[in-house]
Amino acid sequence: MSGFIPGVRLSSSMALSEQTILQTLMTARDRIAASVWVVVRDAQAAEDIFQNVAIKAMTKDVSFESDGAVLSWAYITARREGIDWLRRHRNEVPALDVTILKRLESEWLTESQQEDCRTEALRVCLHELPQKSRELLRLRYFEGLTCGRVAEHLETGLDTIYKRLSRLHQLLKDCVEARLSDTGPTPQ
Repeated sequence: MSGFIPGVRLSSSMALSEQTILQTLMTARDRIAASVWVVVRDAQAAEDIFQNVAIKAMTKDVSFESDGAVLSWAYITARREGIDWLRRHRNEVPALDVTILKRLESEWLTESQQEDCRTEALRVCLHELPQKSRELLRLRYFEGLTCGRVAEHLETGLDTIYKRLSRLHQLLKDCVEARLSDTGPTPQ
C-alpha cells in the first residue's frame, strides 16, 4: 500500500500519532461516510464501513505523514470496502456504474490533495508567527484551555485574549490564502 498513496508508509519516523489519525478521521467522518453511501446506498453499511476504515487506520502496519495522507488513504479504503460490500450484496442494492465511481474517486483525491496543501501552508504560517502568538495558540487549541484559563496563564485580560485570537485567526487565514495563491504577506 505504501507505493500507491502519497504520504502513506510502512514505517516512518515522522508518522502521525494514533490520536491525530483518529481526530482527522472523525473530523471527516460525515464526508467519508457520505462518499461510501454514494457507492452502497445504505446508511448503516456506510457507517459500518467508516468504522472499519477507522479501525484499520489504527491497527494496520502503515503510518501517515500528514492529515491529507490519512484522508486519501481513508477515501480509497472506504471506496474499496464499499465496492466489496456491493459484491457481497449484489442482488440487494442497485449499484453505481464503475465510471461514476472512478470519477468520484478522482474528485475525492483532488480534494484530499488540496487539504494537504492547506495543512502544509498553515504549518508554515504557524512557524512564522512570533513565539508569543504560537504560545497563545498552543495553550488555547493544543492544550485545550478555555480563553479564561489562557488569560490567567498569560496574566492578561480575557478581552485581550479574544482580540489576539481574532487577529491571529485572520492573520493565519490571510497567510494560508496567500501561500496557496503563491503571493502575498506572511505573518509578522
